[in-house]
Amino acid sequence: MTRTWQTAPAVGHPLTRIEGLDKVTGHARYAGDIALPGLVHGWVVPATVARGRVRALDVGAALAMPGVLAVLHRENAPRLADIGEGTLFLFQNDRVPHHGAPVALVIADTPERAREAAERIRVDYFEEPHDVLFRPDHPGLYEPDHVNPRLPTVTDKGDVDAALAGAAVLVDGEYRTPAQHNNAMEPHSSTAAWAERRVTVFTSTQHAFGTARTLTRLFGFDPGTVHVVSEHVGGGFGNKGLPRPDVVLAVMAATLVGRPVRVTLTRPQLFALTGYRTPTAQRVRLGADADGRLVALEHRAASQTSTLLEFTEQSASYSRAMYASGNLRTSHRVVALDVPTPRWMRAPGEAPGSFGLESAMDELAEACGVDPVELRLRNDTGTEPESGLPFSSRRLADCLREGARRFGWAGRDPRPAARRDGRWWRGTGVAGAHYPARTAPTVAHATALRDGGYVVRVGAADIGTGARTALTQLAADALEVPVDQVRLLVGDSDFGLAQVAGGSMGTASWSWPVMTACHDLARRLASGEPIPPDGLTSTFDSTEAVGARRDVARYAFGAHFAEVAVDVATGEVRVPRLTGVYAVGRVVNPLTARSQLVGGMTMGLSCALLEESMMDAGTGDFLNHNLADYHVATNADVRDLDVAFVDDPDDELNPAGVKGLGEIGIVGVPAAIANAMWHATGVRQRELPINPARAAL
Repeated sequence: MTRTWQTAPAVGHPLTRIEGLDKVTGHARYAGDIALPGLVHGWVVPATVARGRVRALDVGAALAMPGVLAVLHRENAPRLADIGEGTLFLFQNDRVPHHGAPVALVIADTPERAREAAERIRVDYFEEPHDVLFRPDHPGLYEPDHVNPRLPTVTDKGDVDAALAGAAVLVDGEYRTPAQHNNAMEPHSSTAAWAERRVTVFTSTQHAFGTARTLTRLFGFDPGTVHVVSEHVGGGFGNKGLPRPDVVLAVMAATLVGRPVRVTLTRPQLFALTGYRTPTAQRVRLGADADGRLVALEHRAASQTSTLLEFTEQSASYSRAMYASGNLRTSHRVVALDVPTPRWMRAPGEAPGSFGLESAMDELAEACGVDPVELRLRNDTGTEPESGLPFSSRRLADCLREGARRFGWAGRDPRPAARRDGRWWRGTGVAGAHYPARTAPTVAHATALRDGGYVVRVGAADIGTGARTALTQLAADALEVPVDQVRLLVGDSDFGLAQVAGGSMGTASWSWPVMTACHDLARRLASGEPIPPDGLTSTFDSTEAVGARRDVARYAFGAHFAEVAVDVATGEVRVPRLTGVYAVGRVVNPLTARSQLVGGMTMGLSCALLEESMMDAGTGDFLNHNLADYHVATNADVRDLDVAFVDDPDDELNPAGVKGLGEIGIVGVPAAIANAMWHATGVRQRELPINPARAAL
């Protein structure tokens, strides 16, 4: 058989998304699109108190409605194992941990009937006093054992207090960020169906393998009982990285009624049940010599968690890797409130933490009379400040210099409130950025078919990032064939161990076994090994290879530059220009990579100016739990976005040389905008979002 070998590499080419046509023509099937015979629908009955216990459920009126099959609640729900994941331990007791927690699930033949029946259920509560408001001086704040993702809570190097006391210049600032919700376009939806002693779950998840593993442990199923399929995901930003209540409720309901059951959460329910970015209060103290070189850095962060599960945002960890300082202390405290559990939201830790440190660095530049770009260059370092490990590569300085050139930073007048254009004050600002470049074990399979095609299977998730396309390009180059000969399958737990599409380590993790399996398959074919009727397959598990890597500090770096215009009368803030320059290792597909970074920068702008989840002290509910009242940036808010890359070859990462870029685009953007606000108005913005009330002069 003759095989066609390509002449030009696919990697580095701006290939359009392989699944793009299916998505724009409606052929791509998302979790809520799966049609199954006998499908019925579940509707969540949410708690209407912030804390307490369920005394009684009156389900008679609901069960009497036409089309209602059952009401799932604590008295008839399958028993679950306590695996330390309180948000999934549903209907196992009468406790109400927060407003919106599920107390029952109605199962009916249509979603409309299920919803109507849910509204007819009467719940009698024993209501208890609740505490739902976070504040930096809350008496319940404590130091957890670790912070996300199992990082040390406190680090302390040198003598910070002595260095601060002897510093020529001191900055001491407090910075606040609000609760923010992920708000992916596609809501959480799960469909569970039993067949031949196995349950298949069609769900919207960033981690099919992890979801299957969690469900197996939670329900006490035999290995192999759960099959999770998630071919397409309509965004996640972290809150689809772990199983959420919809998937547990779907399996419970299907087990109870013996039919396929779909549970789709409404937008208000997403606010209570799928996670959010915790509010933070940060104190940053910087000590420097007269030239602006740091002699001490202290970064303290406080945040909230729930009574169900301890999750601590690692905000202060941003300072552990960013700027040189011989005396460095970081710490975290958290308070457990009667609120939903915060979880991952794009760049957890780094996004809020960079607002604190990069804002403080701008204040230090002002105090020292040093240009903000130059100040960051003076504090660059070749080793990770916390650990002393060498960086695999660190091109922060290149990003700052190239960004300054593209943005036109040279000749910038440093004086604040000195540029007036009609009714607009104008200013510019800068911030650095980093994000860890992680890689985790994954299994992939590459199969050669007799018709000359190839099938590559890996338990990856494409949540709109273009991962499916990038992995196809890497596989094609490893096989030395055109991309149209490679079919890449993702989003299936049966494909084996796979890393979550999160932490900017998806492609970095999945590409390792994909490329290695494809290289091995190409070698076997070249040696003349015959192809069986069902194909010739090579499989690679990267667990051992990932664990054998050298101990170095691996990060992506970037720099953001912002221009703002502030209305003198109303405080309205506009951002005419944003420039981002990034060192993210090898760029597999510049088209989809740019798209990811434009999305990150836009989300950073949105967090800076608009996004805030507002908690009602009386009810314990988020007041603005919809897209009408929770404001996000739209086309009218986004003007000129400029994205560029600096060359960043790095042999210490993975065979693809990929660092990941899904999150670094948001890191530092709010600080760059806040710093530009000071340059425009002369007023420091230490709290997000920078709305007209805060920006008004």
